[in-house]
Amino acid sequence: MRSSQRERGLAEAAAERQERRLKLVEHYAGVGTLLWRDRTFRRVPYRIDRFQGLTASGLPVPGLHRIEGSIEMCEIEDAAGLVGATFTLELEDGRSLNLTLADSVGRVLAEGHGPKHGCSCC
Repeated sequence: MRSSQRERGLAEAAAERQERRLKLVEHYAGVGTLLWRDRTFRRVPYRIDRFQGLTASGLPVPGLHRIEGSIEMCEIEDAAGLVGATFTLELEDGRSLNLTLADSVGRVLAEGHGPKHGCSCC
């Protein structure tokens, strides 16, 4: 009986991992504008990837996404002071993303759904 419970637990864990698959759906690269509080930083190079959560059948899971990438921080004063801050990155194409600066090198991240989590669709 124990082995069947263990097998069932392993199967459920595998199914759960499968449910949480992320697929790269968009890649953004260019030069944008970083907005933070009352400060504007222009001409900020960026490379951003957006991953969408998918079910085992391949359908998108609403609200399950991850945005990660990097922005050039060398022209921004006190970049280390911005670590952990949420800011808006205006992309070349006019769209904008709300991102969190993960480190002073320029790694950025957003997860979830809605304007406070990197998505401006609603």
